[in-house]
This record gives sequence, structure tokens and C-alpha cells, in this order.
Amino acid sequence: MAQQQTDWAAIARNPKFIELHRRKSSFLFGWWIFSNIYYFLLPIGAGSAQGLFSVQLIGHINFGYLFALSQFFVSWAIAIYYASWANRVSDRLTNELLDELKLR
Repeated sequence: MAQQQTDWAAIARNPKFIELHRRKSSFLFGWWIFSNIYYFLLPIGAGSAQGLFSVQLIGHINFGYLFALSQFFVSWAIAIYYASWANRVSDRLTNELLDELKLR
């Protein structure tokens, strides 16, 4: 069977693809900035705000432990939010692009 050739340059110039790329890039860049700031707060805070990070909140559990644990929950929340956003926005735009290009 002969394979269908895809004109990737034409797809890259398509306004729907450009919108999809722009929206996805801006969404992911914003969350990347937030994630990096949040994750680097742990080592920076532990080194420069030792008094705050050593405050005991629950028995022998201090603020530093809870902040480190919160990073797991923040990661999961970002992943869940991204999946929701992708289902609502990115997948819709991708489907519109595929329909327009008749690639399905």
C-alpha cells in the first residue's frame, strides 16, 4: 500500500494549528514558571529561612516537612488541571484541525 504524504509545512501554517500551539505553549509556560518557583522555594527556604522551616506544627512534624509534602499534592493538582484543560481546549482544537485537514 502507498502511504499518504503529509505536508507538515502546510499544517504548521494552518491558523488552527497556530492557535493550538500558541494556547498550549502559553498555558504550559505559565504552569512551568509557577512549578519552578514553588519547587525551588523548598531548598531556598530551608537554607535561608531555617527558623520558619523548623517550626513544629503537628507534634514533631515541622513546616519544612509539610511544605515538602505539599509539593506532591501541587504536582498532582497541576496534572489533574492540565488533563481537564486538555480535554476542554486542546483536544477540541486538535479535533477541529484534524477535521479541517481531513486527516481522520
